[in-house]
Amino acid sequence: MTYQRKEIIGNATLYLGDCRDILPTLPWVDAVITDPPYGVTSLDWDRRVTGWEKLVPSNVLWCFGSLAFFMAHDFGRWRYAQEIVWEKHNGSNFHADRFRRVHELAVMFYQGTWESLHKDVPTTPDATRRTVRRKSRPAHTGGIEASSYASEDGGPRKQRSIIFARSCHGYAEHPTQKPVEIIAPLIQYSVPKGGLVIDPFMGSGSTGVACHEHGRRFVGIELNPEYFDIACRRIEDAQRQGRLIA
Repeated sequence: MTYQRKEIIGNATLYLGDCRDILPTLPWVDAVITDPPYGVTSLDWDRRVTGWEKLVPSNVLWCFGSLAFFMAHDFGRWRYAQEIVWEKHNGSNFHADRFRRVHELAVMFYQGTWESLHKDVPTTPDATRRTVRRKSRPAHTGGIEASSYASEDGGPRKQRSIIFARSCHGYAEHPTQKPVEIIAPLIQYSVPKGGLVIDPFMGSGSTGVACHEHGRRFVGIELNPEYFDIACRRIEDAQRQGRLIA
């Protein structure tokens, strides 16, 4: 058996075990969204894990990390697509002689052709009224033709790549727990309604909660039994509350 325990909670399937053992047994999914250990501190839980990125059954990978993590980690065949900057309301002060770090990155990698991927850019209702003349763009930026368009106050505009979301400081149940608000845009962008997401480093289950709230199915893997139980509870609570966001 490749896992120690398996729980099915509504549209979520959770595995207790090492993701490198479990990933090869899973079906193809729309996207992998995960937050692996960065391996940049001496803390016991922050031990770099290698090899998992070669096993994920998807053409889309969103991975949280620091710049130091991405510079040190070998993503092999994966191609870089874009990155999101998560701006936190508080930051880290590990070094007295450096800038206060108030951000983390979420980087999108892909395989196959860019055109074949699902892409639905989230919008925010904060456009300002103006008329814009847009020049033509070359094919590598999407082949946009010259045109003009008008926006209205309060109308939709593409979500910015720098996203502010309050961290989970004060209520987190995992040392690196991510807020649902920073995971949700990645799900909306890369996964169609009813689609399937895998998180190989599930932690306390934030990706699973975000999947439920946005009508996606979820498979989570966690090695630590304590955090696995927390993830089960959080996802079960989210499904019991029935909060769905269109």
